Amino acid sequence: MTTLTLAHAQKMLADTLAHCRANNFNPMAVVVLDADGAIRAAASEDNTTFMRWRVAYGKAFGAVAFGMPSRRTNNMAAERPHFVAALNGLADGNVVPVPGGVIIRDNDKKILGAIGVSGDTSDNDEAAAIVAINAAGFVADPG
Repeated sequence: MTTLTLAHAQKMLADTLAHCRANNFNPMAVVVLDADGAIRAAASEDNTTFMRWRVAYGKAFGAVAFGMPSRRTNNMAAERPHFVAALNGLADGNVVPVPGGVIIRDNDKKILGAIGVSGDTSDNDEAAAIVAINAAGFVADPG
């Protein structure tokens, strides 16, 4: 059985930020959660805003909590806004339904956790997470 270790989470965090720096993204925040929603690694770059880590957390939290990447939750919010609002209420407002929360899967498609990234455009946030998940040898599920 594959698990998301601290070493995996720290590598993905570092790889996410490296991708962001290589592409001149804005200052970023990254949160890596395991399948139980526990924070395995988190960081906010210098000069990011103080709420940015909470946005990153909300992207990852929603992905793990509902078993779907935040891009999919975003699409669902457009189609069924009352339903997503109700889910967010049940989650104590911790869900940020915009792209940038990417599910981490093993090769058997089991959910191991999620990465939430925030600071640049949602598409860039998502791309950074995908690069890091794939580099760690896992399967990125962006939705």
